[in-house]
Amino acid sequence: MRHLLSTKDLSRDEAVAILDIAEDMADVANREVKKLPTLRGKTVVNLFFEDSTRTRVSFEVAAKRLSADVINFSAKGSSVSKGESLKDTAQTLAAMGADAVVIRHGASGAPRVLADSGWIDAGIVNAGDGTHEHPTQALLDAFTIRKRLHGSASRGRALDGVTVAIVGDILHSRVARSNLWLLSTLGASVQLVGPATLLPVSTEGWPATVTLDLDAAVDAGPDVVMMLRIQAERMTAAFFPNAREYSRQWGLDDERVARLPAASMVMHPGPMNRGLEISSGAADSERSTVLEQVANGVSIRMAVLYHLLSGTGEARA
Repeated sequence: MRHLLSTKDLSRDEAVAILDIAEDMADVANREVKKLPTLRGKTVVNLFFEDSTRTRVSFEVAAKRLSADVINFSAKGSSVSKGESLKDTAQTLAAMGADAVVIRHGASGAPRVLADSGWIDAGIVNAGDGTHEHPTQALLDAFTIRKRLHGSASRGRALDGVTVAIVGDILHSRVARSNLWLLSTLGASVQLVGPATLLPVSTEGWPATVTLDLDAAVDAGPDVVMMLRIQAERMTAAFFPNAREYSRQWGLDDERVARLPAASMVMHPGPMNRGLEISSGAADSERSTVLEQVANGVSIRMAVLYHLLSGTGEARA
């Protein structure tokens, strides 16, 4: 694996291998010295054209735990804001000797352009591009689900037979798209739930069923309910009447959580709009995996960087 641009590019075996490596990386967090020498001498650049403290810090911690050097490059206040192109920025990073570039960009497809351009000879990791994909978020979600279901016996397992309801702003969500492809590759059954105005115009060819009825989805007893943030910053029109109406019909409130099977888990990629798509009771309940997802994000990103840069096995295949 040379780059990680989309979960559609991952085979089942590749995805399980990354999850298994993340199991080893998670053990590092329990050590007194939380470091491995694996990527010593490598340089990882966090190239963020969009704000995301959570994802940037997660990648930074992951790289540093693997002993890589980290450069944080924010587009705001840099040459990019003065009109420098992606090509110029990439060539600047190449001159600095970047071995991996973690890029978040508002334009869908920007990471693939960077990977295919030949402007820089580095592994490219997509940390979110427009409304397209966010592959490491999907990997950490799959890792979290597998860990909750199988605990210490997780290694080597996929997610065959697991049922997942992804609820909310599907239209603008790169998290939903990445999860859809990865979870189905791992054998899970996915259902998309939300108002018609926040579902894609066409889901033909998508490995998922679609419903507008959250109550019906909850009563079907899914193993996982994954709530999505309403992305108001990407909305140019009124996609639902008001917040109260949205919360009433498509929010995961305490009453809906109580109707879920005892073993069902509640997920959210964050940041959460409490009281809109999810109640505080649901977010803070024992079913919630929100804090686990944050912790697991570091392990998954360590696994991805290791896979790209370690120079062993498949890492340079």
